[in-house]
Amino acid sequence: MIFDLEDNTINDKYKLMAQTIIPRPIAWVVTEDEGIVNIAPFSYFIGLSSDPASVLISVGHKANNMPKDTLANIRKHKKCTICMVDEKNLEKMHFSSKELDKDISESELFKIETETVFESYPPMIKDVPCAYFCSFNQEIDLGGGSTIPLVLNVKQIYVNNEVITDNERMTIEFNPVARIGKSYAFLGDEITPPKIP
Repeated sequence: MIFDLEDNTINDKYKLMAQTIIPRPIAWVVTEDEGIVNIAPFSYFIGLSSDPASVLISVGHKANNMPKDTLANIRKHKKCTICMVDEKNLEKMHFSSKELDKDISESELFKIETETVFESYPPMIKDVPCAYFCSFNQEIDLGGGSTIPLVLNVKQIYVNNEVITDNERMTIEFNPVARIGKSYAFLGDEITPPKIP
Protein backbone atom coordinates (compact mmCIF):
# COMPACT_ATOMS: atom_id res chain seq x y z
CA MET A 1 0.00 0.00 0.00
CA ILE A 2 1.31 3.45 -0.94
CA PHE A 3 0.46 6.51 1.15
CA ASP A 4 0.80 9.80 -0.73
CA LEU A 5 1.68 12.37 1.93
CA GLU A 6 0.86 15.19 -0.49
CA ASP A 7 -2.74 14.00 -0.31
CA ASN A 8 -4.30 16.24 2.33
CA THR A 9 -7.01 13.70 3.07
CA ILE A 10 -4.41 11.56 4.86
CA ASN A 11 -4.63 12.54 8.52
CA ASP A 12 -2.46 9.75 9.90
CA LYS A 13 0.95 11.04 8.80
CA TYR A 14 2.16 11.01 12.39
CA LYS A 15 1.01 7.42 12.90
CA LEU A 16 2.63 6.29 9.67
CA MET A 17 5.98 7.85 10.51
CA ALA A 18 5.96 7.10 14.24
CA GLN A 19 5.32 3.42 13.59
CA THR A 20 7.86 2.99 10.82
CA ILE A 21 10.81 5.14 12.01
CA ILE A 22 11.63 2.90 14.94
CA PRO A 23 12.97 2.85 17.50
CA ARG A 24 13.33 6.52 18.44
CA PRO A 25 15.16 7.44 21.65
CA ILE A 26 13.22 9.71 23.99
CA ALA A 27 14.48 13.17 24.86
CA TRP A 28 13.11 14.02 28.31
CA VAL A 29 13.37 17.79 28.10
CA VAL A 30 13.54 20.13 31.09
CA THR A 31 12.89 23.84 30.66
CA GLU A 32 12.11 26.59 33.13
CA ASP A 33 10.16 29.86 33.19
CA GLU A 34 9.21 32.13 36.08
CA GLY A 35 10.34 29.47 38.56
CA ILE A 36 8.12 26.75 37.01
CA VAL A 37 10.04 23.63 35.95
CA ASN A 38 8.54 22.06 32.84
CA ILE A 39 9.35 18.44 31.97
CA ALA A 40 8.16 16.76 28.78
CA PRO A 41 9.21 13.78 26.63
CA PHE A 42 9.76 14.00 22.87
CA SER A 43 10.45 11.05 20.62
CA TYR A 44 11.30 13.02 17.49
CA PHE A 45 14.88 13.40 18.67
CA ILE A 46 18.22 12.76 17.01
CA GLY A 47 21.90 13.61 17.21
CA LEU A 48 22.95 15.87 14.34
CA SER A 49 26.68 16.33 14.78
CA SER A 50 29.52 15.89 17.26
CA ASP A 51 31.43 18.91 15.93
CA PRO A 52 29.77 21.17 16.77
CA ALA A 53 27.93 18.96 19.23
CA SER A 54 24.27 19.35 18.32
CA VAL A 55 20.94 17.57 18.50
CA LEU A 56 17.48 18.11 17.06
CA ILE A 57 14.11 17.80 18.78
CA SER A 58 10.73 18.42 17.17
CA VAL A 59 8.17 20.12 19.37
CA GLY A 60 4.52 20.51 18.52
CA HIS A 61 1.66 22.63 19.74
CA LYS A 62 -0.99 22.12 22.41
CA ALA A 63 -4.54 21.09 21.60
CA ASN A 64 -5.53 24.80 21.64
CA ASN A 65 -2.84 25.45 18.95
CA MET A 66 -0.60 27.39 21.36
CA PRO A 67 3.09 26.40 21.47
CA LYS A 68 3.89 23.66 23.97
CA ASP A 69 5.58 24.97 27.11
CA THR A 70 8.88 23.40 26.04
CA LEU A 71 8.85 25.36 22.78
CA ALA A 72 7.78 28.62 24.44
CA ASN A 73 10.43 28.29 27.15
CA ILE A 74 13.26 27.49 24.73
CA ARG A 75 12.25 30.42 22.53
CA LYS A 76 12.26 32.73 25.56
CA HIS A 77 15.31 31.52 27.51
CA LYS A 78 17.38 29.80 24.76
CA LYS A 79 18.27 26.88 27.08
CA CYS A 80 17.11 23.36 27.94
CA THR A 81 18.38 20.19 29.55
CA ILE A 82 17.76 16.89 27.76
CA CYS A 83 17.76 13.76 29.93
CA MET A 84 17.92 10.18 28.73
CA VAL A 85 15.31 7.81 30.12
CA ASP A 86 15.97 4.40 31.64
CA GLU A 87 13.61 1.82 33.14
CA LYS A 88 13.43 3.28 36.64
CA ASN A 89 12.10 6.56 35.22
CA LEU A 90 9.73 5.12 32.61
CA GLU A 91 6.50 5.66 34.56
CA LYS A 92 7.28 9.25 35.54
CA MET A 93 8.42 10.04 32.01
CA HIS A 94 5.14 8.70 30.66
CA PHE A 95 3.12 10.74 33.18
CA SER A 96 5.03 13.88 32.21
CA SER A 97 3.65 13.64 28.66
CA LYS A 98 0.27 14.83 29.95
CA GLU A 99 -0.67 18.30 28.73
CA LEU A 100 -0.82 20.68 31.71
CA ASP A 101 -1.40 24.38 32.24
CA LYS A 102 1.80 26.44 32.00
CA ASP A 103 1.77 27.28 35.71
CA ILE A 104 1.73 23.62 36.79
CA SER A 105 5.10 21.89 37.11
CA GLU A 106 5.36 18.24 36.11
CA SER A 107 8.21 18.02 38.60
CA GLU A 108 5.90 18.88 41.48
CA LEU A 109 2.75 17.15 40.23
CA PHE A 110 4.42 13.82 39.44
CA LYS A 111 7.15 14.04 42.10
CA ILE A 112 9.99 14.02 39.58
CA GLU A 113 13.11 15.00 41.50
CA THR A 114 15.51 17.39 39.81
CA GLU A 115 18.90 18.79 40.69
CA THR A 116 20.72 21.89 39.53
CA VAL A 117 24.11 21.10 38.01
CA PHE A 118 24.75 24.40 36.20
CA GLU A 119 23.06 27.61 37.37
CA SER A 120 22.80 28.81 33.77
CA TYR A 121 20.74 25.79 32.63
CA PRO A 122 17.46 24.22 33.74
CA PRO A 123 17.91 21.42 36.28
CA MET A 124 18.39 17.83 35.23
CA ILE A 125 16.22 14.96 36.41
CA LYS A 126 17.85 13.20 39.32
CA ASP A 127 19.43 9.77 38.74
CA VAL A 128 19.17 9.72 34.94
CA PRO A 129 21.96 7.90 33.08
CA CYS A 130 22.99 11.04 31.23
CA ALA A 131 21.89 14.57 30.41
CA TYR A 132 22.74 17.16 27.77
CA PHE A 133 22.85 20.85 28.69
CA CYS A 134 21.86 22.67 25.54
CA SER A 135 21.57 26.15 24.10
CA PHE A 136 19.26 27.15 21.28
CA ASN A 137 20.77 27.32 17.80
CA GLN A 138 17.85 27.69 15.40
CA GLU A 139 14.35 26.72 14.39
CA ILE A 140 13.82 25.05 11.05
CA ASP A 141 10.91 26.29 8.95
CA LEU A 142 9.35 23.27 7.26
CA GLY A 143 6.90 25.40 5.31
CA GLY A 144 3.81 24.84 7.38
CA GLY A 145 2.46 22.40 9.92
CA SER A 146 2.42 22.53 13.69
CA THR A 147 5.70 20.78 14.47
CA ILE A 148 8.80 22.91 14.96
CA PRO A 149 12.25 21.28 14.67
CA LEU A 150 14.75 22.91 17.02
CA VAL A 151 18.51 22.61 16.56
CA LEU A 152 20.27 22.73 19.93
CA ASN A 153 23.98 22.96 20.65
CA VAL A 154 25.18 20.64 23.40
CA LYS A 155 27.45 22.56 25.77
CA GLN A 156 27.91 20.10 28.64
CA ILE A 157 27.15 16.39 29.07
CA TYR A 158 26.55 14.68 32.40
CA VAL A 159 27.10 10.92 32.55
CA ASN A 160 26.21 9.01 35.71
CA ASN A 161 29.32 7.22 37.02
CA GLU A 162 27.25 4.03 37.35
CA VAL A 163 26.90 3.71 33.57
CA ILE A 164 30.58 4.29 32.75
CA THR A 165 32.01 0.80 32.46
CA ASP A 166 35.49 1.75 31.25
CA ASN A 167 36.93 5.20 32.00
CA GLU A 168 39.95 4.84 29.73
CA ARG A 169 37.94 3.91 26.65
CA MET A 170 34.98 6.08 27.66
CA THR A 171 32.61 3.11 27.44
CA ILE A 172 29.08 3.99 28.52
CA GLU A 173 26.38 1.35 28.87
CA PHE A 174 22.75 1.79 29.89
CA ASN A 175 19.37 0.54 28.72
CA PRO A 176 17.61 3.58 27.20
CA VAL A 177 13.87 3.71 26.65
CA ALA A 178 12.69 4.32 23.09
CA ARG A 179 9.39 4.89 21.39
CA ILE A 180 8.07 2.18 19.05
CA GLY A 181 4.73 3.23 17.59
CA LYS A 182 2.42 3.77 20.57
CA SER A 183 4.57 1.65 22.88
CA TYR A 184 7.96 1.82 24.57
CA ALA A 185 10.94 -0.52 24.28
CA PHE A 186 14.46 -0.81 25.61
CA LEU A 187 17.43 -0.37 23.31
CA GLY A 188 20.02 -2.25 25.35
CA ASP A 189 20.34 -5.47 23.35
CA GLU A 190 23.43 -5.42 21.18
CA ILE A 191 23.95 -7.34 17.95
CA THR A 192 27.45 -8.27 16.86
CA PRO A 193 27.90 -7.17 13.27
CA PRO A 194 29.16 -9.70 10.72
CA LYS A 195 32.77 -9.40 9.61
CA ILE A 196 33.26 -7.56 6.36
CA PRO A 197 35.01 -9.89 3.88
